[in-house]
Amino acid sequence: MVEIEVKIKIKDIEETITKIKKLGAHLEKKRRFEENILYDFPSRSLSQGKQALRVRKTDRKTFLTFKGSPQRSRKFKVRDEYETEVKNEKQLKKILKSIGLIPSFRYQKYRAVFKHKKLKLCLDETSIGNFLELEGEREQIVRMAVALGYSKKEFIKKDYVQLFQEMRKGLQTGNPEVP
Repeated sequence: MVEIEVKIKIKDIEETITKIKKLGAHLEKKRRFEENILYDFPSRSLSQGKQALRVRKTDRKTFLTFKGSPQRSRKFKVRDEYETEVKNEKQLKKILKSIGLIPSFRYQKYRAVFKHKKLKLCLDETSIGNFLELEGEREQIVRMAVALGYSKKEFIKKDYVQLFQEMRKGLQTGNPEVP
């Protein structure tokens, strides 16, 4: 499946929820904690190829997701994505280790998911700020962003790994701004 998405940095979660609901979106998944662990080979071949293999834990569920290399797009993050629920996390970790994969990056967030027709709206609370992630068709994303008061200039194509790494570098250089 091809995933098309953007992130937008937001200031006020509650205000954004109010706006989203006024536009007709409904809550699909209530706010919950997520732990995300990316796996890679010691050579870092997945990250060098701009690919990701992620294990995401939410409540009592675990998901394995592969994200392919980003396709060319000026304003949107476009990439193949395959995801499946995992019934036995311990066995999954043994499998990953057995084929030479190691944990390479970990981040946590709280996420609530809303739906507006076929558009998915995720409100993410992270230690580097709050973000609205819009996932769907390009036209739907732009229409919703504009309706919420955002322009294409505010679209972020980066993934959370890149954003967390930029924040870490910024803290080291004294400029902790996340785009």
